[in-house]
Amino acid sequence: MDRPYTILSCAVSLDGYIDDASPDRLRLSNDEDFDEVDALRAECDAILVGAGTVRKDNPRLLVRSPARRERRLAAGRTGDLVKAVLCESGKLDPCARFFVTGDADKVVYTGASAYPAAEQRFLGAPGTSVVDAGDPPALDVILADLARRGVKRLLVEGGTHVHTLFLTSGLADELRLAVAPFFVGDATAPRFTGPGVFPDGPGTPMRLEEVRRLGEIAVMRYRSARTGDPGADGGATGGAAPGAAR
Repeated sequence: MDRPYTILSCAVSLDGYIDDASPDRLRLSNDEDFDEVDALRAECDAILVGAGTVRKDNPRLLVRSPARRERRLAAGRTGDLVKAVLCESGKLDPCARFFVTGDADKVVYTGASAYPAAEQRFLGAPGTSVVDAGDPPALDVILADLARRGVKRLLVEGGTHVHTLFLTSGLADELRLAVAPFFVGDATAPRFTGPGVFPDGPGTPMRLEEVRRLGEIAVMRYRSARTGDPGADGGATGGAAPGAAR
């Protein structure tokens, strides 16, 4: 595979929402689920989210466990993952927690027309680079750039636009859904995916690899029918990642 093995991760309500429409973030995961996402982050090389996630949630996207960080450092890696954000306009705050936390590089993938202004915006931001990913930004460009940076396993944590883009492009190797035991029922709230033309068409199944229970949360792991077995080191290990970025 000449691109990173890509795992999409999302926590959803029973009716498929990833948040509600209130200003406060809806908690869809429990403590066990939060710990599993930390374990999977520690096993990956980079994490990618969309601009909306950075603006709304102001996440740090770090490996939280000191023991997991120590294991990464002992293996010659950074304690945290490379952090990537897809932002066509390039209009993000360089002081957001995404950019000022963590010991690994940060990458902003912009549209070609926005690239010059975005490069100036992040000039001098420590460890942050801006990459022209085309107009509109293309996933093959982004994944090729991450591969050149040594990224072999990529974790994608949303939001709606980014998940939809990976799935409709046929570039999601694995999908992990954590289903919370309640409904949201608000048509203005964001969903896991939006409308799109999916590569295998309606009714074509992904391969169900695992179903588990974490308290009242159901965890399901699927693999794309187009993706070969990544080997003992690939795919999800015992813990895979829930959805909302943190």
